[in-house]
This record gives sequence, structure tokens and C-alpha cells, in this order.
Amino acid sequence: MQMVMVVYNEALDDEVMEALGACGLKNYTKIPGVFGAGASSGTHLGNDIWPGRNNILYVACAEAKAKSLLSAISDLKQQFPAEGIKAFDLPLGDTL
Repeated sequence: MQMVMVVYNEALDDEVMEALGACGLKNYTKIPGVFGAGASSGTHLGNDIWPGRNNILYVACAEAKAKSLLSAISDLKQQFPAEGIKAFDLPLGDTL
């Protein structure tokens, strides 16, 4: 099992959720409206000086599905290079 964590500009929420569905993944945990700063995506603090927020999506899935989702996120990064989207593939040990 793998855990894919996707951190993305909230403006891309529809696209990310469509990619999730296109990969046949239905189970996830989403944390909306998070703040942060990234070297390539800029600062998002949800205020007048640093507008915008990010979302975090956690998806636990089989390795093949994780690869499919990572590929879909890579495609979104190419489509929207200025919006900020990153994916992290983490191995999962035991799950309860």
C-alpha cells in the first residue's frame, strides 16, 4: 500500500478530484484551506498580501493506483504550471 499526499492550489480542486476519479479512486481524506509557502508555488496565506489557499488530499491505495494518480498529477502540473501542485508518494506499513 502507498499513501499519496497531494498539496495543491485550491483553484485546482475540480481538476484534482476529476483526476482522482479517472484513476478509479473513491476513498480519500481532504483538508481544505491550508496555508503554506513553496519555492515553485509561492506563498498562500489567505490574506490580502498573500492571497489564496491550498488543499491537501491523502489517498491510501495499491501501488499501481498510486502510480496512476502520480501520473495524472504530473499531467496537471504541466497543464497548470503556475498554480502550484505537488504529490508525495509514501510507503504505508500496517494499517488498522
